[in-house]
Amino acid sequence: MSHATRHIHAACTAQATIATPLGPVLLARTARGLAGVWFEGQKDHPGELNAPVVEDDPLLRAAAAQLADYFSGRSKRFDVPLDLHGTPFQLGVWKALLGIGQGQTRSYGDIARQLGSPKAMRAVGSAVGKNPVSVIVPCHRVLGTDGTLTGYAGGVHRKRALLTLEGVAL
Repeated sequence: MSHATRHIHAACTAQATIATPLGPVLLARTARGLAGVWFEGQKDHPGELNAPVVEDDPLLRAAAAQLADYFSGRSKRFDVPLDLHGTPFQLGVWKALLGIGQGQTRSYGDIARQLGSPKAMRAVGSAVGKNPVSVIVPCHRVLGTDGTLTGYAGGVHRKRALLTLEGVAL
């Protein structure tokens, strides 16, 4: 278990599991914001959390509603407060991901250059893969330099489906 995952386990105050077109998703929150959105079976899924299951938690309900709107095509925006847990480098990568608009893509190299570390493509890839807030922090919008679908912690089939939903021609 990574340091970030241990921290999420300790900080979570509520959790809920929702159904999505791409399978069940675990939502987790802290007192500060949404800390996790993990597909069932996703790499780095935190496993069972000690936080209580609170189906009517206002923040988790808002996240669930925004995800439902996203999957149905009704909305392209997420505005729930986030509480991301990671290293300073990971947080920088995840912030860069938040700047990639729906229907747009970037390469790992693009993000490395944006962060001022053009040779850090592998480190960017690792940070992208450890993103704890799938879909909302859009790690699915990162492709290989040649535009190919590379790994996705939630499964390449989900990455393809998310990009297709957003109108990205693959």
